[in-house]
Amino acid sequence: MAPDPYTHGHHDSVLRSHRWRTAENSAGYLLPLLRAGMSLLDVGCGPGTITVDLAGLVAPGNVVGLDASADVIAAARSDALDRGVAATFQVGDAYALDSAAASVDVVHAHQVLQHLSDPVAALREWGRVCRPGGVVAARDADYAAMCWYPANPLLDRWLVLYDSAARLNRGEPNAGRRLLAWANAAGFADVTPSGSVWCYSTPADRSWWGDLWADRITVSALAKQLVAAGLSDDAELAAVGAAWREWAAHPDGWFLVPHGEILCRV
Repeated sequence: MAPDPYTHGHHDSVLRSHRWRTAENSAGYLLPLLRAGMSLLDVGCGPGTITVDLAGLVAPGNVVGLDASADVIAAARSDALDRGVAATFQVGDAYALDSAAASVDVVHAHQVLQHLSDPVAALREWGRVCRPGGVVAARDADYAAMCWYPANPLLDRWLVLYDSAARLNRGEPNAGRRLLAWANAAGFADVTPSGSVWCYSTPADRSWWGDLWADRITVSALAKQLVAAGLSDDAELAAVGAAWREWAAHPDGWFLVPHGEILCRV
């Protein structure tokens, strides 16, 4: 089976978003369980900003960040080196981990399951490498539950287009609401579900969020996929990008990104 495509790709507009993520703003539900000396595997680590934060919290425990992209793994290694954090980064497959069975205390994945065609199989594999008493932690956004103000039909269209591209790539853009069901299907008997949000409402946050989505919808891999699949064209995508910037400039602009979370104890 061909690898699952990554809908967003690795354009700078995507990586700007990923580099903003920290353990505090993206893994708060997991932090109370972390202890010094724990071993941790971060699946789908991207440029590694969350991984490096987690490594600091479990030091001197062994921390490995895993991603399918060699380029972002190289960036993660560089960031860890710059920050003086001992973490290892490697290219790998979320469905087939190199780790031995029952060898890791924590498996963490942020915004990963939504991009996988078989999230239940991935969760089973993550549980396989987790030690008894350990935890598999996952957090994913839920696109259909995102909401914003002011209303704009072109932002409604953005959501339809993203949903179409994600499903074309065999993903589930509304993963947040499905995490508990997937964990149950994977056979975890002790699951704690929760939820949390990102909210972009200050002028600086709106500018950052609006600009990166204006770029994603016009020049990233997402835009190329939408045009190639006949789901949109350059003119429409340019209009959607302009709507993002219009939203960002509005003094009343507000955008909420809800997430589902699961802590699966092994």
